[in-house]
Amino acid sequence: MKQPVLFNDVPCRYFTQAGPVNSEAVLDAVNRRAKELSIRKIVLATNTGKTAYEALRLFDPGLKIIAVSRVTGFKEDNIQELTEADRLALQEKGVTVVTAAHPFGGVGRGVRHKFGTYQVDEVIAQTLKLFGRGTKVAVEITLMAADAGYCRTDEEIIAVGGSGRGADTALVLKPATSAHLFDLQVREIICKPTVV
Repeated sequence: MKQPVLFNDVPCRYFTQAGPVNSEAVLDAVNRRAKELSIRKIVLATNTGKTAYEALRLFDPGLKIIAVSRVTGFKEDNIQELTEADRLALQEKGVTVVTAAHPFGGVGRGVRHKFGTYQVDEVIAQTLKLFGRGTKVAVEITLMAADAGYCRTDEEIIAVGGSGRGADTALVLKPATSAHLFDLQVREIICKPTVV
């Protein structure tokens, strides 16, 4: 009788520093793991479009890229970091671009700014940051993409996040919408920094 598989030995890249210096290595690992798992959808954070353009250059054809940008006004009132020209250029190349409210820093952050008290969304964000900022970002952008209807909750995707700029973290996730946050599952860590 054949024994059931009890574990899988899967390589994981652990970076010695966080940040954009890891972007190419992250995208390389994502491309490899997507092929191994037959995952076709990659959700990635991109503030200015740079990471999305890099993914287009490095990924195998057929991978669907969902690029998630920060909300307008994140850094400065009324300013969207992803220019309209870059948004259109990415869309012309087949990239889906999502800009949506941040589940871990929307209304709750407004309450903190006004009343000086933290809400549950920012507590969740800080908890995820125990694994690194990129982990928080990967989970958050997956919620944003699922909320917008661009990734299903019954399929695995790979989410790519970073620590401000570029990419340093990639996770295999089973998505969920924000309203069902605790149905989201982190299935694998493909790579992340060892420093948080």
